[in-house]
Amino acid sequence: MSKASTRGVFFSLILLCLTVAIIVPINAYASETINAKSFSFEETTIIEFTNSGKEDVNSFRIWLGNDINFKSFKTESGWIGQKTPQGVIIFTSSEFVKSGESIKIGVKTDKINPGINWKALDKNEKQIEIGKTIPKELPKPINNEKISGENSGNGILSDSVFRIIPDKPSAGSTIRVTGDNFGALQQFDFYINTDKIGTFETDGDGHFISTVIIPKDQNVDRVDFSVKDKAGNEKKISLRIMEAETRKPVTENIKLTIKGIPDILHRGDFIEVSGTAQPNGGITASVKDIDETIINTRTAEVDSKGDWKIEPIIVPVDAPFGRYTAVISDGREEISTSWVVESGKVIIITPTALEFNPGETMKFNGTAPPNKTLEIILMDPLGDEKISDIIQVDESGIVEFAYPTKENVDKEGTWTLIAVQDRNKEFIFTGLGEPPSIPINIEFDKLNYKSTETATISLTGKPLDKLNMLIIDPSDKAKQFSDDSNVVSITLQQDGRKTYSLDLNGYASGTYTAVISKGSSKSSQIFTVGLQTGSGEIKISSTKSEYRPGEPILVLGKANQNVLLTLTLIDPDGNLWKTKEIFSDKVGNIKGGELRMPSKAKPGIWTINAKSGSNFNEIKIDVITSIEEGLVVTVNQGIEIPGFGKSINIKVVNAVQTVQIEIISSNGNVIETLSFPPTSKGEIKQPWFIPQGTASGTYTVKVKDGQNTAQTTFDIK
Repeated sequence: MSKASTRGVFFSLILLCLTVAIIVPINAYASETINAKSFSFEETTIIEFTNSGKEDVNSFRIWLGNDINFKSFKTESGWIGQKTPQGVIIFTSSEFVKSGESIKIGVKTDKINPGINWKALDKNEKQIEIGKTIPKELPKPINNEKISGENSGNGILSDSVFRIIPDKPSAGSTIRVTGDNFGALQQFDFYINTDKIGTFETDGDGHFISTVIIPKDQNVDRVDFSVKDKAGNEKKISLRIMEAETRKPVTENIKLTIKGIPDILHRGDFIEVSGTAQPNGGITASVKDIDETIINTRTAEVDSKGDWKIEPIIVPVDAPFGRYTAVISDGREEISTSWVVESGKVIIITPTALEFNPGETMKFNGTAPPNKTLEIILMDPLGDEKISDIIQVDESGIVEFAYPTKENVDKEGTWTLIAVQDRNKEFIFTGLGEPPSIPINIEFDKLNYKSTETATISLTGKPLDKLNMLIIDPSDKAKQFSDDSNVVSITLQQDGRKTYSLDLNGYASGTYTAVISKGSSKSSQIFTVGLQTGSGEIKISSTKSEYRPGEPILVLGKANQNVLLTLTLIDPDGNLWKTKEIFSDKVGNIKGGELRMPSKAKPGIWTINAKSGSNFNEIKIDVITSIEEGLVVTVNQGIEIPGFGKSINIKVVNAVQTVQIEIISSNGNVIETLSFPPTSKGEIKQPWFIPQGTASGTYTVKVKDGQNTAQTTFDIK
């Protein structure tokens, strides 16, 4: 290139730079800092924002043009959306969208394929970029299309993920399937359980988004949706198929209503708000604080039956006391309701999220009266205790509790955290894999009653729930109520609570069970009548002699029949950790002897005491070290069976996935490889018979579960 031409290019570049400097404002960020792309299906649009710049994004704002309105919206876990009276939806989170990260937002509008304006802001509310996205149509499913040889490679990768929209599909409905981090330009099959219902292809970035139709004859039940590549690898999620809606004419006049808000609420309360409106429309709910300032706005779709509901609400732990008002509008009419937030609870604990994904750690925090012990019990949707603990609340009164869930092991649904201190008990709800719902529950004011007393029963559930209650007597027969029926119907109050008085006149001595039900949901509670602190020998035992902190304890034993006992757990320093009322049944077997070691139990000799009147019996148990963390494997000598030979017992604890076990000789050769899934407690107990002719020496047992590895040795003599 000549000097003249080089000089010409140089001056052209200077002129270009000066032109750009004049056009672009000096406070603007670099162009293409935020990449926004959207896809639309009927009235639903999915927007994906990707941060391609250097600034962390703290919030997004989206709005529509004239004559178009948002009907509802949904975003990823950890983000909160609020709609302003001006129609702008503001999405915020405590976590930033860092460079290279993305977030997806779903909205439903009253017109199809809307252009959506957006703005991205940093933590100081300073604009990073502003733009507008025009949605594209979802790509159609590929039917019997051959993929070229250029796309060969792995289809399902370790970080491949996909979602179903909506997350509560119904039979015969059209769903959207979107996925990321799959193999590029690959063909995949989409299944419900073992039935193939679609085929599609990823783009050059390993992303796909498509639509499929759920068969009309699909059963209403939980099913597995799976994406499979041509090698047979798959990614799977489990969702419940809902009942297909029966559409009603839009012209049907259904009154605008709201329910689920009691007259009085407390900090930390969990409520579900729902109502009715004109079918196939939408409602907007605005909440005003004690100063009549709008502090929250939410939207919801109205289904074809005229029903609507918004996501569950937890009253903030710092909510000011006073009267609040909610205004509900469907665009044609407007109604309002009010409630009072007042003091009253002494235990205030809330989950950090209403819904956790399987594999995430559930976290709870809050406050309780200081310098006292607090018992925590976490129950899964089936009512099984997953973990419990006794926490010593310090002078700050702050309570923190966490439980790491296990994907494909822990049951999805509503989980309940029960917090007990003195005579105060609170129920805290959160969801695993789906939003939580308030379950029904029954509690008696004490364990044992005289036949001349009246039992006070506390019932909880959703507001205005109609419950049926059944009493089972000591002979396992249904007890008749005063109207000669076996079942009594009870309707909960507006706040979802009800106190029922049960007259025990005519009840014989013994153990009874009260069962409440609503549809397929049930809850039960044992109570006793006429039991006494008795005379006679008491004999108790535990299922083992050594325990680790946090482990459950089962106390078994014998006493006189139909006797009340008091069970206590005492540490090595003589401190009383737990007192529990239990009883013996009609044949003298002790019932209700479930305890649990505190997670910070002091090592040493602990005492369990069972007392009834002047009679007592106690046993000693040994608490050793702290709970082992991570994958742990131990080997002990096993049994010897003629014809099979000697064996060893392999025990693995704290496993989170299927465990691969390798038996390795001293020279490094793998003798045998085994594979077993762990129990819900993360344990594997497996015998291994030593092959005949195995040489003497030191052998290694090596285990791995996809996240951790561990090993130990044993000798063959």
